[in-house]
Amino acid sequence: MKKSVVLIGVGEMGGVFARGFLRLGYSVSPVVRGVDISQLAKEIANPELVLVAVGEADLQTVLETMPANWRDSLVLLQNELLPGDWQKHGLHPTVISVWFEKKKGQDAKVLIPSPVYGSKSQLIHDALEQVDIPCKILDNEAALLFELVVKNVYIVTTNVAGLKTGGTVGELWSDHRDLANRISHEVITIQQALTGQNFDADKLIDAMVIAFNGDLDHKCMGRSAPARLQRALDQARKFSLNVPEISAISN
Repeated sequence: MKKSVVLIGVGEMGGVFARGFLRLGYSVSPVVRGVDISQLAKEIANPELVLVAVGEADLQTVLETMPANWRDSLVLLQNELLPGDWQKHGLHPTVISVWFEKKKGQDAKVLIPSPVYGSKSQLIHDALEQVDIPCKILDNEAALLFELVVKNVYIVTTNVAGLKTGGTVGELWSDHRDLANRISHEVITIQQALTGQNFDADKLIDAMVIAFNGDLDHKCMGRSAPARLQRALDQARKFSLNVPEISAISN
C-alpha cells in the first residue's frame, strides 16, 4: 500500500510538490473546497505528510481546524510566515521558505535554493529534487527564522518600493538602491518587533540581494503589493514604529 500525502490547497504551488511526491511513489490526497476534512482524516489516519498550500489569508483558519491526527505531520510554505503564526496553535511544523514561482502554463522558475527545516525536511527535499528544484535543509530553528525574515524583507521591500518605482528587482537595486535600502531597514525594524529578535541588517540585505541576482527580471510587485503595504503599516502602528518611507509611499 502506498504511503499517503495530504495536500490542502491545490493551486499552482501545491501542484509542483504533488508531482514530486507522486514521482517518489506516494499517493496524494487533495483537500479542495467542499471536502469533509474530518472524514478524510478518519480515512487517512496516519499520513506521511500534510502540506498546507493555501494562501496566507486562509492559513490561520486552516490551522485552527486542523484534525488532531494530522497536526504532527504539517508542512507550511506561505509567504510572510513567522514562528508566531504556528506557535499560537501549539504546532511544530516543517517550514519551507519557497524561492521558486509557478504560474499557470509555465514551468517553475527558481530564484535560489529553497531552505527547509523540520521533521519532514528530507521528504520535501527529495520531492523537489524529483522536479529539478533545489532545496537546502537547515540545521536549526535559528537558521529557519533568519531565512523566513530574509524572504519577508525581500517580498515587502520589493512590493512596497514597486508601488513607487514599478519595474524589476534588478532595476530597483541598480536605479533606486537608496530607496530600497531605506525601505528594507524599515521592514527589518518591523520584523524585529514581530519576532522579538534582533537581526544583522547587513546580512539580511546581502541575502536579499543574492535573491535579486537569482532573477533580476523578477517584477517588483504583483496584485498583493497594496495589501502588503497596508499590512506593514498596520504592524508598524501596532508596535509604535516610525516607518517614514513606507508611510510616504502609502500617502
